[in-house]
Formats: sequence, structure tokens, C-alpha cells
Amino acid sequence: MQAHLTIQSIIEQVNNWGRWGPDDELGTLNYITPEKRILASQLVRRGVTFSLSLPLDRFGLQPPMNMRLNPQHIMLTSGTDLLAGTQVGQKGGYGYADDMIIMALQAATHWNALSHMFHDYHMYNNRHCSLVNSEGAMKNSIAVAAASIVSRAILLDFPRALDIPWLPEDHAITIKEIEDTLARQGMHIEPGDILLFRTGHMTRFLASGDWSEYTYTNAPGPSLEVLPWLHQKQIAAVASDTWAFEAVPSKTPLWLPIHAVGFVYMGLMLGENFLLSRSRELWAHPSILSSSSNDHLTVSAIYRISISSSTFFLPSSNFAISNALFSCSFSSW
Repeated sequence: MQAHLTIQSIIEQVNNWGRWGPDDELGTLNYITPEKRILASQLVRRGVTFSLSLPLDRFGLQPPMNMRLNPQHIMLTSGTDLLAGTQVGQKGGYGYADDMIIMALQAATHWNALSHMFHDYHMYNNRHCSLVNSEGAMKNSIAVAAASIVSRAILLDFPRALDIPWLPEDHAITIKEIEDTLARQGMHIEPGDILLFRTGHMTRFLASGDWSEYTYTNAPGPSLEVLPWLHQKQIAAVASDTWAFEAVPSKTPLWLPIHAVGFVYMGLMLGENFLLSRSRELWAHPSILSSSSNDHLTVSAIYRISISSSTFFLPSSNFAISNALFSCSFSSW
């Protein structure tokens, strides 16, 4: 009962229904203003970019035979068809290659739409769950948000801060741990920021080469108490290198309480399965190590990045496959 009351109290603290009007479908992405995007673009000092996305292949992160099908790449026609003379429209050596992909949108690095989760039969901004049907999401789909995910991002590298390879699989990240990591990295939060939570969880599975116990199992991540902190700081979006973003188990009556409260009441844009181990490449990239005397390469600057997330989505989809790119800032505070 106490845990249930805690969930209700968190809802009351973070509820954004009506904050940006009754028609709003962006939620916390409203914190990213045009001015914020301009400031984010000014962080870039070198043209070095890194993708934070997993490759799309059939050996991906979802369990075999799961309804969330891993990407299946199929060639519709190819160079061998041209050689065999069976390709439509071929003439001499003139031909082409076409292909297709079949997959569940959860089987990749992705952003979740605010139509993804329901609580008490409702989704974000007091919209009924029946607005998501066999045709897709009539409201709160990812389509309205896909162009908005461009801002300053802060990488919270918890394993690096603690000098460990990865957090324990059932570790619940607290507000104090977030603030301690920010202090250790020499960073401060601003409204409209995107926070990237690196737990090292994905690194552990990439190292083993076995994804069989990656999803639907215990994973490190923020605890429910973090939501009011994100709300107070006006964080625009969050993402992590785990399948659920939040701590599993949650130690609440709800399996994924941040999903229920964050999506439905707060309108929080949330990304999962981000390849944040790429951040380690920053320390070894030759373009970064060869900084000029005009660039002040500091520990704090390595965690402050400009992020631009291009997405693939269907108009009524509940998810968007993400190819998030980040560029580094080298100016000191």
C-alpha cells in the first residue's frame, strides 16, 4: 500500500497534462526551444560524429521466437539475378538491387512514442487508450516528435565515475548518484537537456556476444524517485544502454513504473538500447586527441555533446528507430 501511495504521489508531482495545452502531443520535448537548438549546434568544435545505434540484423537483442522480431533483411532482387537474366528491366549489364526489412520496432535503438504506455486506461494528456488501435496511434504517435530531438545532451557515465566496467544488473540509480556523477564530470544541468544514462549493461552483453538474457530481465537504471528530479530540471528526454531504461526490478507494484508514470503523466520522451559505449571512443579518436592550443580539452567537455537524432517511423507508430548522432564540444566551462 505504501508503494502504491508513493506511485500516486509521484504522479501528482510530475503530471504535465494540460501544461502545454489540451492538444499537446510533444510532452517534455516542449522544453527544447529553437534557441536551445541553436545553443546545441554551437557546441560542435570539430566535425567528429559517432552513431549511438545498434546495427539492424537478425542476431539482435530480442529473444528468438519473440513477437518483437529481430530485423530480417531480405533481398528482393540483386546482382546475381542480373547475371541470371531474371531481373525485370535488365538489359545487358544494366540492372539494380532492391531489398526490404521486416522487424519489430523494439528490436533496435529507438525512441518511444507517448502512445506506447497506458495507465488507468489512459495515455499522455488525458487521452483514452482506445485511440491506439489496429491502425496504430491516432494521437501521441512518434510522428509528431520525430523532428524535435535535437538538443544539448549530457552523458552520465556511471561505470567510469565508479571505475567499474558496468553497474550491477539490479542496481537502482538514485538522485544522489546522478548528482555525484555530474559533479565528478564537472557538469551542470540546463532546461531542455537530454540525459544519456550509460550503465555499461549493453557493454556486458556485447562483450559476451550473447543477447539471450538481455531483454525482460534485471537491468540497472534510474529508480522511480528520479522522475520528480527530471521534472524539476525540465529535462527534455532521456535514454540509456538498457532495454527498459529504468531499474528492473522496480520494487513497486508496477513492473515498469517509470514507463507508466513518465510516459502517461509526465510526457517524457524516453529512448532505449542506445550504444553508449561509443562514448569511450572519444578518448582515443585522433581528431580529438590532436586538439589545438585554442581548444581547452577538459574532463567536463568530454561529457557535453550536441545530439541530433534522425529517425525512421510510420505515421501512426508507437516507436521510432533512431540513428542518434553526437558531436563533441571541446570548450571548457
